[in-house]
Amino acid sequence: MAAMDKEIMEQYKGVYVFAQQVDNELSGIAFELLGKAKDLAADLNADVTAVLIGSGVKGLVDQLAEYGADKVIVVDDPELKDYRTEPYTHALASVINEYKPEIVLVGATAIGRDLGPRVSARVETGLTADCTVLEIGDFPLNPIPGKEQKHNQLLMTRPAFGGNTIATIACPDNRPQMATVRPGVMQKIAPVAGAKAEVIEYNPGFTPDNKYVEIMEIVKNVADTVDIMDAKILVSGGRGVGSPENFKILEDLAEAIGGTVSCSRAVVDSGWKPKDLQVGQTGKTVRPNVYFAIGISGAIQHVAGMEESDIIIAINKDEDAPIFDVADYGVVGDLNKIVPMLTAKIKDAIANK
Repeated sequence: MAAMDKEIMEQYKGVYVFAQQVDNELSGIAFELLGKAKDLAADLNADVTAVLIGSGVKGLVDQLAEYGADKVIVVDDPELKDYRTEPYTHALASVINEYKPEIVLVGATAIGRDLGPRVSARVETGLTADCTVLEIGDFPLNPIPGKEQKHNQLLMTRPAFGGNTIATIACPDNRPQMATVRPGVMQKIAPVAGAKAEVIEYNPGFTPDNKYVEIMEIVKNVADTVDIMDAKILVSGGRGVGSPENFKILEDLAEAIGGTVSCSRAVVDSGWKPKDLQVGQTGKTVRPNVYFAIGISGAIQHVAGMEESDIIIAINKDEDAPIFDVADYGVVGDLNKIVPMLTAKIKDAIANK
């Protein structure tokens, strides 16, 4: 990729967020990204702009304003009713080429993982995926003799090599600087009731061609489980639970304490629990008030998805398990004995309240 001319780069201003909506309802990741965008924009003395793409979505503008958007660019067209790669790529790439943002943030959702790379290629810039930290700073991080150290760069930090190391990546020679962020990693701000944003309506024109897929049918998967990202208490089990049947003792604890069951990747890989319940780098990032890690060794990939929990309680028979390094409370012993005892104590405490 050729470096962009310096004068052209200086035309790129502002922090933009792809405000994902599905069925005319904003996704939580849109608010999380706006929260981070406000931090970045404050460091750059810039505005925060949400890019809202869909059909009949103008009614969502005020919600974006309340969560931090100074401006909202609305691309509204019947071709954008349901997410399809080509029309959405055309919409977002056209916005970037027209309005020249310095930074573009996209959620690493099923939609964002499809859209982000396609857009970055179309506008000829880089993309750092699955970022866990975003900040403004100097790049290279440490001065290198004979190499210019550029300031006010977006420093994008993400796990690398299977989570065994952390890489900080920048895009100093091209604009925009693009990153995807997994849901649950960034925190949304408290909404400001009545806040308003400048609204810009923009439509680059949509002409269906052979890259426009035709949606024949949309089948929605109806889940009867709580989204673990919204749960205040998680009772999470790992391979150490022993069997899918043995998860019953975790379910009993979760029921007693008003929590939700989740699990590690090993449990999903074994077919014991569905992917929706997986916590970790390849699962979901969670921030509950209380996180029980039961029979979970604490591999770095799992810890990356739950270390921001307020209180972490680990139960494991291996006293050297890495999970105890991040736990606030740890119990070494047989989970088959400890968990039912804990459940019984909790039930007694509630009954005698």
